[in-house]
Amino acid sequence: MKQKYELLAPAGDMSCLVAAVNAGADSVYLGLKEFSMRATARNFSIKELEEVRKICKEHKVKIYLTVNTIIYQDELKKIEKILQEIKKKKLVDAVICWDLSVVELCKKLKISFHISTQASISNSSSANFYKKLGAERVVLARELSLKQIKELIKKTKVQVETFCHGALCVSESGRCFTSQFLFNKSANRGECLQPCRRTYTIRDEDNNELKLENNRVMSPKDLCTLPFIEKMKAAGIKAYKIEGRNRDARYVDSVVRVYRKALDKKLTRKEVEEGLKELDKVYHRGFSSGFFLGTPTNDDFSKQENSSSKEKKHFVGKVVHFFPNVSVAAIKVSSEFKVGEELIFLGDKTGVVREKVVRIEINRKPVDKAEKGQEVGIKVSSAVKVGDEVYKIVR
Repeated sequence: MKQKYELLAPAGDMSCLVAAVNAGADSVYLGLKEFSMRATARNFSIKELEEVRKICKEHKVKIYLTVNTIIYQDELKKIEKILQEIKKKKLVDAVICWDLSVVELCKKLKISFHISTQASISNSSSANFYKKLGAERVVLARELSLKQIKELIKKTKVQVETFCHGALCVSESGRCFTSQFLFNKSANRGECLQPCRRTYTIRDEDNNELKLENNRVMSPKDLCTLPFIEKMKAAGIKAYKIEGRNRDARYVDSVVRVYRKALDKKLTRKEVEEGLKELDKVYHRGFSSGFFLGTPTNDDFSKQENSSSKEKKHFVGKVVHFFPNVSVAAIKVSSEFKVGEELIFLGDKTGVVREKVVRIEINRKPVDKAEKGQEVGIKVSSAVKVGDEVYKIVR
């Protein structure tokens, strides 16, 4: 680890991976096309992992592969073949799992492994059990308070990791069957469609309805530990994980930067407030302390079905050329943007580049705005790539 505290960032695709590395993550966790609890993310192929390995090695960032779904009998040979290739090519630093079949395969192939939060480890006895099985680390259940975690850490001989930011599930540690019942998409296979986030009406068999104060009764707010991150350090937590493999690179970039700063130093009250403002700009459903400070209350449920973020991104075009000698990006415009607005470039190799538009040119002549169908040039402070998507920030 480069830092005293390890910060783990989600990488749902290559652009998120690059964003995480550039923003200061110590490690990234990611999934393959199969056997990942975030099957709806783009995820990675074995071949793509080879490129991931190069990027992470260059920046001294660790790679943790999530193989944390339930595994069926007819999948055992397939998962063994995948892990054999992972081992042969030395593509990851550890596998995150909980199904004992994967644990046994990791032991057989001598692959380091961490136990996923899906195992719901909530006491030192359970943690030490997995340590005896060979686990280097356990990701604790989300239903623990800081007091419980502190006591557990004192009595365990294995590294522990906790989530510090991101979406929460109303079901204990994600063991929910609602998506399976309604849409035949199992949350325990990484396919959850999150029907819990929707608005519901309660009706009895006589068609009597109840109007609730908040009809999103199964949609908890997102976890945010920034205001009490020092208490988490004091509890003995050394590894902090950000949830969000279904989020975009802008989310990863912003959240990693905020928590990197918080883990590297003790923030002043003003710095915490500034960090919260940054977190408020990207996707969230409101913020909650989860179980860390006590049992959640009614106020820990979201009031909105979608994001409560103060900023949204709006697609405005793609980069069609980059002139490195003058650091100018040529953009094919799909939607209008103006001088003074903020743009974000997202790409698999670029990660995230933020730019305030100070000048727009067409054929080397300045214009006040770029309109649909035009090809315009703008100055950028960092290199971008052909094909990068361009968005403007809407507040």
